[in-house]
Amino acid sequence: MAATRRTLVPVAVTEFLGSARFNSALSLVAVGVGFSTHAIRALIGWPGLIGALGVVVVLAALSFVAQRKLIEWHGLLPISILLFVGWCAISIFWSTYQWATLAGVIYQLSFAFLAVYIALVRDAIQIVRVVGDVLRVLLTASLALEVLSGILLDLPIRFLGIQGNIALGGPIQGLFGSRNALSIVALIAFVTFLVELRTRSVRAPLAAVSISLAVLCLLFAHSPVIAAVAVVVGLATLALFGLRKVPAHQRPYYQWGLAVFTIAVLVSAYIYRTRVIDLLNARADFQVRYKLWIQIWELIPVEQTVGWGWVGSWPTELYPFTAIQAATGVYHSDGLNAYLDVYLQVGIIGLLLFVALVALAFGRSWLLASNKRSVVYAWAPLVLVALLVTSVFESSILVEAGWLLLVICAVKASQGMSWRLRLARHDQS
Repeated sequence: MAATRRTLVPVAVTEFLGSARFNSALSLVAVGVGFSTHAIRALIGWPGLIGALGVVVVLAALSFVAQRKLIEWHGLLPISILLFVGWCAISIFWSTYQWATLAGVIYQLSFAFLAVYIALVRDAIQIVRVVGDVLRVLLTASLALEVLSGILLDLPIRFLGIQGNIALGGPIQGLFGSRNALSIVALIAFVTFLVELRTRSVRAPLAAVSISLAVLCLLFAHSPVIAAVAVVVGLATLALFGLRKVPAHQRPYYQWGLAVFTIAVLVSAYIYRTRVIDLLNARADFQVRYKLWIQIWELIPVEQTVGWGWVGSWPTELYPFTAIQAATGVYHSDGLNAYLDVYLQVGIIGLLLFVALVALAFGRSWLLASNKRSVVYAWAPLVLVALLVTSVFESSILVEAGWLLLVICAVKASQGMSWRLRLARHDQS
């Protein structure tokens, strides 16, 4: 009689770590941590956040190992992600703040790893449901805390950054630290809840309440920046659903026409940017950003090719960030522009790699959404529109939840349109 083969890890544990229920729960926790970083830091500090993130990463790694034979590893990651993350990582060799760069790279890789995990173990509709469930809870908690602070107690909750202005009609910050951060989360939530409604993945009453919740948060946040982003997302939504109704053989012509029209609008918006800012009543907000951008632009030529070294969010005590703070008189945790931020930290090479990453992610996801029957494919390009337009005014796409969503969308789009997959099919034939 053959001896039973023993394993170091009990079969029951392996089955549990690789089960659909565990994948679902861990995905919820990972997305929850990504969107709750400000609240977690406020409650238990950076050590608590790093500990929570580390536990989730370890569990995701164990889950990967448990189901390694079930995952299609061929062409796993888009090359654009590997190149950008790799360039950020090797910036440690010329960084003048190497320990900060090492910490920033590890932090970036942790969220990228969780994004890859979610993209591989969850299909598109499951990812929408995960993001929707997390944002429903966080936006509800945000409004509840704002009501508690602004109406019931009439006192700010300072450690969370809640000013208690809801009784005055806003602006509110919720669990996200600033009105702009709350607004972008609410806009992504609005897109997610709308896709949930169209795909009937949740009951219609729940979807209606969720959409109303997102709209309330947007209205009370009073963010002029996100007001412009919301208009762009709305136009993108109309364009995408219009394209889906065009006959397949005519669709490429409409795609090119839309691309030319979009470029023309962007050029016009830049030429008449002063009028646009006045229409949005955002001159004061823009002046703060403009002053910061001037300081960044003056420091970029010093290390224009390779940058100063990757850190992600800006440290408070390291040069050149201290020089920027001294010149502006205000502490900034990032460059309030993702593209300038990347240019400063990893130079023109890093900027080109980042632009290639976001362009490929958006282009692939847009084409998939235009040509696939299911409405769920519309989620990724619309979320990317929100993130990419916001990146002109914020750097949130580079860290934490923004970076998590970017990598998820890039991996899912690559799974549908990667040239390496076509090569694999050709080799098999």
